[in-house]
Amino acid sequence: MRSKLFVPASRPALFSKALASAADGVSFDLEDAVAPSAKGEARQVLSTFLASLAAPGKVVVVRVNGQGSEHHQADLQALAGTPLDIINLPKVEHPDQVRELAEQLQHWPRPVKILATIESPKGLRLAASIACAHPLLMGLQLGFADLFEPLGIERYQPAVVQPVQLAVRLAAAEAGIDAYDAAWAAIRDTDGFRQEAEQARRLGFTGKSCIHPSQAAAANLAFLPSAVQVERAQRVLAAAEQAEREGVGAYQVDGQMIDAPFVASARAVLEQARNAGLLPA
Repeated sequence: MRSKLFVPASRPALFSKALASAADGVSFDLEDAVAPSAKGEARQVLSTFLASLAAPGKVVVVRVNGQGSEHHQADLQALAGTPLDIINLPKVEHPDQVRELAEQLQHWPRPVKILATIESPKGLRLAASIACAHPLLMGLQLGFADLFEPLGIERYQPAVVQPVQLAVRLAAAEAGIDAYDAAWAAIRDTDGFRQEAEQARRLGFTGKSCIHPSQAAAANLAFLPSAVQVERAQRVLAAAEQAEREGVGAYQVDGQMIDAPFVASARAVLEQARNAGLLPA
């Protein structure tokens, strides 16, 4: 998912519009976007809607209420068996939380993965342990509002954001799973969104959360390899094949020394380009 669009589960009029948007994935939100008094109704409306979907056409994510909430188990009970792909678990601070949810999901009639949100100082400190907690965990997601706002930290400062992004990206890398960048709440600041998305892509993130459909196209573009990157990756792989035939371990491409890590990176770029239809399968 290059783009993952949040949709309040209490606003069913937006459900079909979100599924028709440019976003790669839609994240129906039962947590922060729904008032406590509306959670029961939202849960029922969402489960009914999901059960009616024959072919969603997108990755379907549901952000449930946290495990410390009275609504958590009710969310899971309502969602079991519906055609969704990922449960987004908020406010994860310990690997045991992932393992607890995974144990429940293994009894569901349909296979479902877990996306864990890192949005507290403790969660950030234990991000690598969380990432390695269970095979059902497919990614870590950043949440800057809960992480920064209670501490009075300015969220829109790149010097603040980048170290946290890098820490979560490396934690995800230890487990071989994806990392997803946080939402950008300033909807009208399209340049800011684009710049942060591009920064996340340079740090190796897979995609970015969106809170408005207008952000999805920008995220999709930011997380695609450019034509220049694709052409360079093709040159690297061509040189790697020639070097292998000649028994050479390190060689140059465009004036840069190349060895195994650069070849792996080039393969990843071309795989991403193929998945996006930029290259033949």
